[in-house]
Amino acid sequence: MEEATEQLLEEQETTFTADLELPETPFNYSSLDLPDHFFGPTAEIDNTPANNMVTDAGATLGRVLFYDKTLSVNNTIACASCHIQSNGFADPARLSIGFEGGETGRNSMGLANAKYYNNGRFFWDERAASLEEQVLIPIQDEVEMGLSLDEMVSKIQSADYYEPLFEAAFGDEEITSQRVAAGLAQFIRSMVSFEARYDEGLNAANSDEGEDFPNFSELENLGKNLFFSGRTQCSNCHDNVTFSGDRARNNGLDAGFPDLGLGAVTGNTNDNGKFKVNSLRNIALTAPYMHDGRFETLREVIDFYNNGIRNNPNLDARLRVQGNQVRRMNLNRVEVDALVAFLHTLTDESFVTEEKFSDPFLNR
Repeated sequence: MEEATEQLLEEQETTFTADLELPETPFNYSSLDLPDHFFGPTAEIDNTPANNMVTDAGATLGRVLFYDKTLSVNNTIACASCHIQSNGFADPARLSIGFEGGETGRNSMGLANAKYYNNGRFFWDERAASLEEQVLIPIQDEVEMGLSLDEMVSKIQSADYYEPLFEAAFGDEEITSQRVAAGLAQFIRSMVSFEARYDEGLNAANSDEGEDFPNFSELENLGKNLFFSGRTQCSNCHDNVTFSGDRARNNGLDAGFPDLGLGAVTGNTNDNGKFKVNSLRNIALTAPYMHDGRFETLREVIDFYNNGIRNNPNLDARLRVQGNQVRRMNLNRVEVDALVAFLHTLTDESFVTEEKFSDPFLNR
C-alpha cells in the first residue's frame, strides 16, 4: 500500500491549480447573530480551545481544505465527500466510500453544532481528544483519503491557491499539518445551526419549551411535549437547544457488543457499546442512523426506543426503570407520528443552503 501511494504521488508531481469562488471580504464565520436562547445553555459545552478561536480568514481556509480533493492520495475524496451539506453534512450512504472504493467502518455523522459537546471528543467511539486531532485522522486513513501528514503538506504546498489563504489566516505563508488542522476545525466549528422552525417557535414562546409553539401544528406540539417529557427521556440525552449529548453512552442497540465503541478506546469493559451522542439538529436530513447506519428512517429509530432497546450490563441508566428492566415508552401510532413530526422541525434550511458552507471550487 505504501509503495503504491509513493508511486502515485510521484506521478502527480505538479502544481495544483483551481478556480475558487471566494468573496473579496470573507464571509462572517466568527460573529454569528445567535438567538438569545443559544447563549446561556451553550457556553458551558463549547469545545473551542482558546488557541484556535474561529476567525473569518481561518474558517475560509478551512472551507477550501474541507472541499479540496487533493487532500486524498488520488485526488478523488475530500472531507465533503462524506459530509454533504444538503444532508446536514452527513452521508446518505450507510458507510462512506474511500479513495479506492473501500467502505468506512462506521456511518458519517452530521457536523451541525459539532462545537457544542461537553467533553470535546470526536468520532463515534470518541477516540479523538479534540476536533483539531480528529480532522487529520481521515486524511491519513488507509481507506478514506490515504495520505501521510508529510504528503498532505507537500500537496498543499504544490497548490498555487493556498499561500494567500494561510497568510490571511495565520499571518504568514507557512503550511503545516497543525495549521491545516486549525483551519479545518475552525470551519467545522462555524457550522452552527440555529434557524430551524424550532428556533422560531422557541423565540415566539419566550424561550419556554413547555408552551405550545404558535408556528407548530398540533401534532408537532405533541411531539415536542413528548420529547421533553420524563416518559421518553429524549431530552435527557439530547440536551439544551443544541440537542447534543455530554459523553458517550450505551443506548441498548445490542445485547452483546459487536462494536465495542468507547470500550475499544479505553480498554474498560464498562465502556463497551458506548457511542457519542450527536446533535439532533437537521436529523431529518442525516439518515441513515446510529454508528452503523442500521436504521433508515426516523420512524425506525423511534420504534427502537419505543420497544426495541436491548438490555445489557452497560445500558444507560436513563433507559432503565426500577428493577433494572428496560424502559418501554409504550407510544401509540399517533405519538410516534408526533415525535417524527417534531424532529423535522429541527431542520434548518438556511444552514444546508448557506453559501459560506458550500463548495468553493468551480472546476471540480
